[in-house]
Amino acid sequence: MGASVGRRGRRGFRDINVTPLVDVMLVLLVVFMVTAPLLTTGLKIDLPNVQAPNTPVADGRLLVEVTAEGKVIFDEQDVTGRAYDVFSTNERVQRERELYIRADKMALYGVVAEVVAAARRSGVDSLNLLVQPDAADERETASGAGQNPGQK
Repeated sequence: MGASVGRRGRRGFRDINVTPLVDVMLVLLVVFMVTAPLLTTGLKIDLPNVQAPNTPVADGRLLVEVTAEGKVIFDEQDVTGRAYDVFSTNERVQRERELYIRADKMALYGVVAEVVAAARRSGVDSLNLLVQPDAADERETASGAGQNPGQK
């Protein structure tokens, strides 16, 4: 009997309990099945409408405009695809280190992001995004300014 007890002690476990392993694997499978479609399609985000007063741009400011067609206009020139080169070689940009960006509502986000990245890489410290106020805000501002109190 002593010999048989010794052999059982040395042989160890023959059966491994795989239930916890299977439980963890099923949970991971469910998590990946839920998150995988989100990673490929992305999340739909509706950006908020801006209600801000009209910000006039002084004539001396450096203005970059992004059109709905994806064109980038700087200093009345089309700089699409070469914004970084133009910003890094322009003396005023390097001296003032400030740009105003006015993008069309229908402009692609990627084009605006490229302009922002090009400006940052070229050393611009201050980026200002200009917005178009809502039509209702413009009417309120226009109706209160420059009219007689009796007229509407």
